[in-house]
Amino acid sequence: MPSFSEPRCALLLMGPTGGGKSDLAVRLARSLPFEIISVDSAQVYRGMDIGTAKPDRETRRAVPHHLIDIRDPAMNYSAGEFVGDASRAMREIWQRGRQPLLVGGTMLYFHALTWGLADLPEGDLQVRAQIDAEAAAAGWASVHQELARVDPEAAARIHVNDPQRIQRALEVYRVTGAPITRLQQSRSSVFAGVKVMEFALAPLERAVLHERIEARFQAMLAAGLLDEVRGLRERSDLRAEHPSMRAVGYRQVWRYLAGQCGFEEAKQQAIAATRQLAKRQLTWLRRREHVNWLDSMHPDVASRVLTGLSQGGFAGWSYL
Repeated sequence: MPSFSEPRCALLLMGPTGGGKSDLAVRLARSLPFEIISVDSAQVYRGMDIGTAKPDRETRRAVPHHLIDIRDPAMNYSAGEFVGDASRAMREIWQRGRQPLLVGGTMLYFHALTWGLADLPEGDLQVRAQIDAEAAAAGWASVHQELARVDPEAAARIHVNDPQRIQRALEVYRVTGAPITRLQQSRSSVFAGVKVMEFALAPLERAVLHERIEARFQAMLAAGLLDEVRGLRERSDLRAEHPSMRAVGYRQVWRYLAGQCGFEEAKQQAIAATRQLAKRQLTWLRRREHVNWLDSMHPDVASRVLTGLSQGGFAGWSYL
């Protein structure tokens, strides 16, 4: 069995959706004493398996995974809750003499772990619905302008085509009366005192990523995504406004099943939204100063990770 001589280490494997992170993580965890922590805001929800590309149960039995299937889709799950859950999972993994491998594409969660997270209020469905109604009437550009009036710093860093972050920033202001920028100024890193190595996994060519995204969504449809969302819609306690149902893919299929658009339109919208998500993820990743970029299409990418670990001062990560 492999073992680590470093007492507290963490490997971060990040990247755009469809980039191949999950497969690589499992390969690494089969050869090194890792336990995987999912950094995915949709995989936390039970019953959302196909549309989140959740690892199957056989894989999760073979390799320990954490923070998957920990919430009902009708429940909210905040970045603050994720930080607390991930911190506990890491401590437990270290206590077992193993190391955490944090894998996913929810960049806000990685950001919160690395630089800390402010004490922000829980999501308010009523306020969110009000903001959604305003966006439907006047457009998200108009809502972004309102955010610029109350929190110009937040508006400057949040793109006008990023409705979820616009909504959250404005929601925080309306709930607390304080700009989210001010509330975020007091924070501490979960990784204080931890030796961290960061890798970003993505195809070198944007066109390749786009092709992979389309092929993956087609595979999700073939695997039964429509039936999965149909079953969720049949629940009396779930609505389109719930954060779980706003996830890319689920949102567009929900609209189709609700009769708000045709199937082909929903499919193309889901693919386009996923590509936009990947673009935002890449933008977040480029802001990280210590990330090591990997070509996900390279045939020996796992060996490159191991080489990077050794060159990064993780020589104690050895095989016994």
